[in-house]
Amino acid sequence: MTGKRVLVVDDDAKTVELVRLYLKRDGYRVFTAYDGIEALRLARESRPDLIVLDLMLPGIDGLQVCRTLRNESDVPIIMLTARTTDRDKLTGLDLGADDYVTKPFSPRELAARVRAVLRRLPGERGPAEIKQGELTINFHKHEASLAGSPLNLTPVEFKLLEILIKEPDRVFSRGQLIEKALGYDFEGFDRTIDVHILNLRRKLNVEDNHSINIKTVYGAGYKLTIGEK
Repeated sequence: MTGKRVLVVDDDAKTVELVRLYLKRDGYRVFTAYDGIEALRLARESRPDLIVLDLMLPGIDGLQVCRTLRNESDVPIIMLTARTTDRDKLTGLDLGADDYVTKPFSPRELAARVRAVLRRLPGERGPAEIKQGELTINFHKHEASLAGSPLNLTPVEFKLLEILIKEPDRVFSRGQLIEKALGYDFEGFDRTIDVHILNLRRKLNVEDNHSINIKTVYGAGYKLTIGEK
């Protein structure tokens, strides 16, 4: 993990410095920004492997920064937020954030979540590509396409699709998907997975596409099916 680049964005200098010290101790190269405009500039120039992004930023808020970046790249984003309602958290996840940490937070926990998210980035082991019906996934290139059209998946969406496509028709509980896709217990907020699955379904166009579907198995979880609605 040493040498990975992390951009930390927060308008509070003490928070930025605390996070920077913890991440630097873990061997990351850390870039810092204190507003949304600077965050976008550094994200484009330094091309970080992950971004820790506060929501309450001057100039351009964190949600808009996340929306803009997600249109440009699939860089993993961990949101920092003082907003603790499910709606606020789901809004960030729906925009393409991979994880969230609520304030006040433990810098040790944040560092652990950074490690967990980076572990989900594509490696060099396993099959290079899987084709199921009209869906093609290239794990080494971290690319997916449906009927020849590329899918713009976030890292979490790609990981969920990888988990499901490798074992079609197997039912995965929310807890199993949280553990496999996110790498740790999400403190009971299992609706996080529901949002990622909803976004993945939308991108797979499951309402109109008959070759692939992600089904809800009520009381059990989710499974991917091929060739049936």
